[in-house]
Parts: sequence; structure tokens; C-alpha cells
Amino acid sequence: MEQTYQYAWIIPFLPLPVPMLIGLGLLLFPTATKSLRRMWAFQSVLLLSIVMIFSLNLSIQQINSSSVYQYVWSWIINNDFSLEFGYLIDPLTSIMSILITTVGIMVLIYSDNYMSHDHGYLRFFAYMSFFSTSMLGLVTSSNLVQIYIFWELVGMCSYLLIGFWFTRPVAAKACQKAFVTNRVGDFGLLLGILGFYWITGSFEFRDLFQIFNNLISNNEVNSVFVTLCAVLLFAGAIAKSAQFPLHVWLPDATEGPTRISALIHAATMVAAGIFLVARLMPLFIVIPHIMNFISFIGIITVFFGATLALAQKDIKRGLAYSTMSQLGYMMLALGMGSYRSALFHLITHAYSKALLFLGSGSVIHSMETLVGYCPKKSQNMVLMGGLKKHVPITKNSFLLGTLSLCGIPPLACFWSKDEILNDSWLYSPIFAIIAWSTAGFTAFYMCRIYLLTFEGHLNVHFQNYSGKRNTSLYSISLWGKEGSKISNKNLNFCLVTLLKMNKNGRPSFFFK
Repeated sequence: MEQTYQYAWIIPFLPLPVPMLIGLGLLLFPTATKSLRRMWAFQSVLLLSIVMIFSLNLSIQQINSSSVYQYVWSWIINNDFSLEFGYLIDPLTSIMSILITTVGIMVLIYSDNYMSHDHGYLRFFAYMSFFSTSMLGLVTSSNLVQIYIFWELVGMCSYLLIGFWFTRPVAAKACQKAFVTNRVGDFGLLLGILGFYWITGSFEFRDLFQIFNNLISNNEVNSVFVTLCAVLLFAGAIAKSAQFPLHVWLPDATEGPTRISALIHAATMVAAGIFLVARLMPLFIVIPHIMNFISFIGIITVFFGATLALAQKDIKRGLAYSTMSQLGYMMLALGMGSYRSALFHLITHAYSKALLFLGSGSVIHSMETLVGYCPKKSQNMVLMGGLKKHVPITKNSFLLGTLSLCGIPPLACFWSKDEILNDSWLYSPIFAIIAWSTAGFTAFYMCRIYLLTFEGHLNVHFQNYSGKRNTSLYSISLWGKEGSKISNKNLNFCLVTLLKMNKNGRPSFFFK
């Protein structure tokens, strides 16, 4: 057992060779590297699978022994200052490692076929592997300095992934918006880290918590300054987990490829803020008013995100606002002190939302055969409908994710959300009423997304008010401008054949 923990340092570094080798290959041997590009995808999945197996083994040992292991190496030592690097293995680390690796593997496997015709195929897998390395490094960090280093690497990877199609002006603006918004929170996080180092003289979590608790019990700290430092630390989590008022970057992050949305919105970047608050919970829980502030931000985000999701026409933006609302539930639970409920909902929501985003990617891919590559059309739910006959596997998986997120028993999100709602009554009746009402909104907007996408009739083309088709139909844009005429014969061909075929005539992923 001891040897397993001693080699846990390889967890964040195992996926790192893929982006390094891809980068060197593209610089030195571009033709050979591009010709063997499917090999790099296999290596990405293989290395992340090894990390997943290692994380599962650590988790099993954690369950059996209930131990916490920390290994550190001294980096800088002098009379007044010491800085150590290492890794911390505890139940929180094990859970987050399993979550990151399992969702990451599914996204990589899905992306291999989905990105097969994209010119940025190798770049995509390099970014994704580096993103996994950054997140795994974040969750295994043993001190605040390491947390901040990997925190910034996660932000850099999100900038590269959101702006993956950087030739599109909208995507370029979206990645800049995400980067700048997160810099606001990251600056607050840096000031908070320095503030607590000034108070306690340590960056290590164990020493920091112990020294700070002693100072609080002896009433040797300035409560106003301590609260300010805690709020600054929490500002980093507000930005990274898209909490009000630094939530503005999250909907625009859908401008990247849908597989990136599945990873960013489900298991990695937005989960980092929840992880930070959970890791620093022993610090926050002894500071007056900060827990109330966390729960207040959480309940505002819950309601605000759900109401914005109610009126979205873009399928990915609707799911993005849904993510924002569900993250609010997790932050509310942490503010109430319901540590287990928050992490439970983080896990259940991550898998459900990843399933929904990957399903939306299949839908968008199918719509592009009808409307061409135009996100304003292919992602517009108003132009969808009746797709259950053409993508039945996607329909079934999307329905499963929808029912789970709505809180239908016995699916996963029912159990986690039920715990949070139950705890909210004990914390504050007003917060409980808002949280329960928003749970109803969640069911409404998720059912709306499902029904607009898969039920009814395909709405890409005009229909008159009597329900009879015109002899000539028009392809329309989001703004209602007329395009080229399409005959009924061509329309039937589109519905039956094109939804099953991609642009190069190969069967799509869901019809193999």
C-alpha cells in the first residue's frame, strides 16, 4: 500500500508526454506526425486510462484505510522562508481524479471520430491532454502555491480550447472574454493566498489550518482582514465556477468544439472552483460570515442561471446556463456546510451534463448536413424537431441525461439534489423556497430543450399556418432571411439520408 502512494506523483504527469511529443513532432517531422495522427489519439486515451486505473486503486485504498498521505520535497529553504512541493492524497483527491479521468476518456474517445475531418485534430488532442495534466495537478496539490500554478495552467488551457477555432471572430472574442474574466478572480485568489501567508506564515494546507485555528481560538487575528482574505480566495472560485457576478464567460465558452464544452462545463474547469472551496473548507468554516456569503452567492447563481436557461434558443447556451445553475447548488451546499452533498452533486451532475453535451454535439453534427456549417442555425433549437427518428441512440442518451438532471428517481441527480434541498430547509426557509422553485425551473427548461430538439417535426423549413406544406420551401436563417428554394423531393432526401451521412459520405458515429 505504501508503495502505491509513493508513486502517486505520476498521476498529473502521465498525460503530459502526449502534448510534448505532438509539439515536437509538428516542429521537426510535420508530415510524419500528421500521417500518424490517429496514433496520438490512442496514446492520449491509453495514458489517461492508466491514470484512471491508478486513481481507482487509490480510492479503494482510501475506503479501506481512511488515511491521508502527503509527500513533500523542499525546494527553497532559508532562515525566514521555505517552499515545498509535493502531493496530497485524501478522499477528495481520489474522487476528483476519478471524475476527471473518466469523463476525459469518454470525451477523447468521442472526439476521435467527431474531429476526424478537422484540420486541428492533433492540436485538439494536445490541448486536451495538457488540460487533463493541469486539472490532475490541481487536485493533487499539497499547498496553495501549487494550487495557484496549476490554477493558471487550467485557465491557459481553457483559453486555448475555447478559442480552438480562432479564425472565427466570435470564438476569438469568447476565449478572450473567458481569459479576462478569470483573471479578475485569479488576482483575488493570489491576494488571498498572500494574505493568509502573511497571517500564518505557511502555504501547506495542514500547517495553515492548524496555525489559523489556534490564532482564531486565541483571538489573535483581525476579523475584518481575515474575512477580506477569505473573500479574495473565494473570488477565484467565483470566476472559475461561473458564479454570479463573474459568470459572463461561461455561455460564450460554448463557441469552442462541443467536446470541449462537455469537458469544461462538466468535469474540469468549472469543477475547479468547487474543489477549491471544498479543499479550504476547514479554513472558511471558522471565519464569521464567510459561509453565509458563499451560500448567498450560490443561491443567487441557482436562480439566475435557471431563469436565463428558460429562454435560450441555442442548445449549447441553454446547457451552459444549466451548468451555471447546478454549480450554484453545489456552492449553496458548501456554504451551508453540506460538504458531502456538494461533492455528491458535483459527481452526478458531471456525468449527466457530459452526456447532454456530447448528445448535443451529435445533434449539431446532424443538423449541419441540412443547414451547412453555421452555428446560428445548426445550434438553434427553433429550427430542430423530430430528430428522434434519425438519431435514435442520441435521443435515448439525451433523454437519460435530461431525466437525471430533472431529478427523476432512481437516476443519479435525484439523490444528490434531494440532499441539498433537504439541507436547505434546515439552513434557511427562504433559501429553501428559492432552491425548490429552481428545481422546478430545471425540469421545465430541460424538458423544453429535449422536446424542441427531438419531438414534433423538423422546423428548418417554412410551413404555412394551415399545416400544409408549400409547393416550394425556403431554407431560413436565424433572422428569417430567405435562401435557396428546396423541393419536396430534396427535402425527403435530406431527412432520410443526409442525417445519416456526414459531408464526406461516411456513416456517422451513431449509425455504425
